[in-house]
Amino acid sequence: MSHDTYELKAEAREQVGKGSARAVRRNGKVPAVIYGDKQPPLAISLNYKDVYYKIHGGGFLTTVATIDVEGKKIQVLPKDFQLDPVKDFPLHVDFLRIGKDTEVNVDVPVHFINEDKSPGIKRGGVLNIVRHEVEFHCPANAIPEFITVDLTGANIGDSIHISAVKLPAGVKPVISDRDFTIATIAGSSAMKPETEETVEAAAPEAAPAAEEK
Repeated sequence: MSHDTYELKAEAREQVGKGSARAVRRNGKVPAVIYGDKQPPLAISLNYKDVYYKIHGGGFLTTVATIDVEGKKIQVLPKDFQLDPVKDFPLHVDFLRIGKDTEVNVDVPVHFINEDKSPGIKRGGVLNIVRHEVEFHCPANAIPEFITVDLTGANIGDSIHISAVKLPAGVKPVISDRDFTIATIAGSSAMKPETEETVEAAAPEAAPAAEEK
């Protein structure tokens, strides 16, 4: 499941627009908007440090949060954010309201395990990651923190497709018209030859020597 949920305190903003947003930032806060769930958008301001550490702490866009707007608690999912291109501090955040039936599209990281159990990698092959993230459609309150690809038994030339990954209930890839590739095991110049035992097992048996007359 996704990262542990968290809570942010916010203040409602009566004014919106570029001038208002600049004023919010001058006061050490981050302007944001909560939208969705068939309700009007709500402009808010958040504590700068809280937002900065959440964004840079990982999993920000896949973690459901609660925003306390002057005592009213709203469950949300961060959908987008803007960072200053030079200083990397947050400029604005968009949040999606979460209702009981809300479903979302979200990019989920891919984790690989058991590289030491992959014959291809043990021989010097290279794990070629085609997709570091996969976009899924899933319930907003059941977003996976990551998906896991098991490399046990993977050999040179093998491809790992999305169909080989066990997904949680209700989680479906957005790309549904093909069994797309997540990673391959490619050969390399550093590959080791097959073991002597393998070569011997594959070699044909020598013809028996003729009996001496």
